[in-house]
Amino acid sequence: MREYKMRRGEHLADRIEDMEATVEDYFGQITGTEEYKRSDLLVVGDPDNPVFDRIVAGTVEYSGKKDKLAVEFEERPAEEVIAEGNADAAADAVDAKNDFLLEATGRDAKSRRESMKRSVEDSPEGADEV
Repeated sequence: MREYKMRRGEHLADRIEDMEATVEDYFGQITGTEEYKRSDLLVVGDPDNPVFDRIVAGTVEYSGKKDKLAVEFEERPAEEVIAEGNADAAADAVDAKNDFLLEATGRDAKSRRESMKRSVEDSPEGADEV
């Protein structure tokens, strides 16, 4: 599960007022919920795009801190998707993921990667002991 933070000064609830409707628009009908860090996330068990096996997305609430977006995309092997003749669906899946994350976080793919790198570099767990 990956967690994404918003741009400085922005909040997830301001960017996405109805998480359920937004997830359904991008990925398909919600089939249930799953608990993650005491927050209920939305599960799309049968996504519209054949590249995805399952998608879990939603808001993780933290007391005293800004909420974060948590997302997990479970994808099928590329060989399987291509063998079924769904090669175009792979490009659509990448677009759907990036568009959803951009709408939710206000950050494009490059900004999200840089932010992830910084959080790993700043993490004391990721540092090597000397």
